[in-house]
This record gives sequence, structure tokens and C-alpha cells, in this order.
Amino acid sequence: MTSPCIFCEIIAGRQPTELLYQDDLVTAFNDRFPKAPVHILVIPNKHLDSINSLSDEYQLTISRLILTARQLAYDKGLSEDGYRLVINTGPNAGQSVHHLHVHLLGGKAMPLMGG
Repeated sequence: MTSPCIFCEIIAGRQPTELLYQDDLVTAFNDRFPKAPVHILVIPNKHLDSINSLSDEYQLTISRLILTARQLAYDKGLSEDGYRLVINTGPNAGQSVHHLHVHLLGGKAMPLMGG
């Protein structure tokens, strides 16, 4: 039996989590295992395994994910010094929860990403 998706449980209110933002398309909350002083996850309310699950019908959802992350970065005072948005897709990229999510990371200087 497959265990329930932790992010779907958060959206449904069955997993206690302080929500930073929620509307009809997306939900945002602090990462439980932060990798930066500010580490927020922005997720679609509809379960989508990864960015590979997207089609044209999700254009508004993906736009809302990015724009919500941008607004939260502004609200947290990250806009001037910078922040990083990351979407991990698949095991080689480090995706550990199979529900599409955008990581908003900031609050410190971060090394360049790469090989």
C-alpha cells in the first residue's frame, strides 16, 4: 500500500504545518529541513508527481507557483540580495517527495550550482 503524499496531507489540513500562503492553486510553507535561513516550499494544491506531469492545462498553476515564490521572497526581504528557486525532478536531481514543489532559498550567499 502506498503511503499518503505528505504534501497532499498538508494541503488537506491533516498534517500540522504553518501555512505562509494558500489560494485555490498553490500552498506555501517553510521546509521542515531547511538548507538556508529562508527555505520555503511552494506546491500546487493538485497532486502532480513532478514537472514532467505538467501539460498546457497547468500554465496558470506553474505561473502561480513562480509568482508566489517571487512574492514570498519580496515579503521575506530577499529581493535585493537575491534568492534561488529550485525544482528537483527525479531521483538523480534529488527529488525526495513526489509532489511537484518549488524551493525558495535565500538569506545567505550560496555557491554556484553545477557539476
